[in-house]
Amino acid sequence: TMTIHNEEHVVNVHVRSGVYSSDTIFDYSHGYIATRLFSRNACFIMKIKKEYIPELREIGRLAFERQTMKHVYSPNNVWTLFQTGNSVLGHWKDWLLYGKHIEQLCTGLPLYQ
Repeated sequence: TMTIHNEEHVVNVHVRSGVYSSDTIFDYSHGYIATRLFSRNACFIMKIKKEYIPELREIGRLAFERQTMKHVYSPNNVWTLFQTGNSVLGHWKDWLLYGKHIEQLCTGLPLYQ
């Protein structure tokens, strides 16, 4: 499921698929994406790069197309490969940078950037 909060410039994506379940937040106001993988008990954070990540209004359009047509052909489909490396636990400086939505998703989990 996808929830778009236009006033906060945030998109929440919830994938419920057993061991592959995840929650993802696109925080456009802070410029970061965070994905919490439940099977790995970890949070992955990356900077939004405008050349690869659709804009907020574009995500809404793609979601509408997907819902109504059940198939989206778009060059803006985003696939990300996370490579684990060194993790850190978030500190107050990190949460100022990433914002409250990502803090709520990732607090207490190892953060991979």
